[in-house]
Amino acid sequence: MYTKQDLLESISKIEILPTDTLMVHSSMKAIGEVEGGADTVLDAFIQYLQDDGLLIFPTHTWEQINDEYNVYDPMTEPSCVGILTNLFLKRPGVIRSLHPTHSVAALGKDAAYYTSGEEHFDTPCSRNGCWGKLYDRKAKILFLGSSLKKNTYIHGVEEWNHIPNRLMEKPRQLKIKAPDGRIIDRPFHSHFFTGGDISQNYDKILPPLLHYGVAKRGKIGDAESVLCDAVEMANITSEFLQRNPKIFEDSNPIPEDWY
Repeated sequence: MYTKQDLLESISKIEILPTDTLMVHSSMKAIGEVEGGADTVLDAFIQYLQDDGLLIFPTHTWEQINDEYNVYDPMTEPSCVGILTNLFLKRPGVIRSLHPTHSVAALGKDAAYYTSGEEHFDTPCSRNGCWGKLYDRKAKILFLGSSLKKNTYIHGVEEWNHIPNRLMEKPRQLKIKAPDGRIIDRPFHSHFFTGGDISQNYDKILPPLLHYGVAKRGKIGDAESVLCDAVEMANITSEFLQRNPKIFEDSNPIPEDWY
């Protein structure tokens, strides 16, 4: 059984810095048995980044927010991406963004600024929103026992490169309940790809990232994990998309002679 101290040592070993902006995609099941459970995992990350870092978890609601159930309330709507994300939402000081389908929650330095403004965007991963701010802040993205198939950031990179056939042409009529009680109308273009869930092919980016040294493997608890540099991951992915905008539309490996 892992202790908080074990987790802190593993976080350091994978080369996360206490000053980092860190986005965490997580699988609690993959971590294994931890003394104190999922709360101890959060305690470790919060303690590690508590002075000068910014800790971020996705708190997505795309699974349940739709044309019929169309009001997103950040204070009550559960996240559809795991137990750690839902527990993190309840921690003191955590701020959740107002994005109706791809919200994030943040704790630490600049959390209020980082999460602000999401109610103004009509796509999942705007370049000026929280996912684009990861690039601006030179963030790191940790896949904590989670596959790079869960890499929402790549959705963003595709969006910023204007890759066709990724968003619904007709917007959904979604609504956001602001903290002051206002209801904000938010016409919104959700993810859509005629070939199915394109994110199932996003893990093909891992071999090039490892080759260039912008991804590092490590272990936190039992969880086989990968830490990625957000800037270089976006730059490399953009280069591949410029070569072939359809590169993620199948599971074929990225040609090795590209890197």
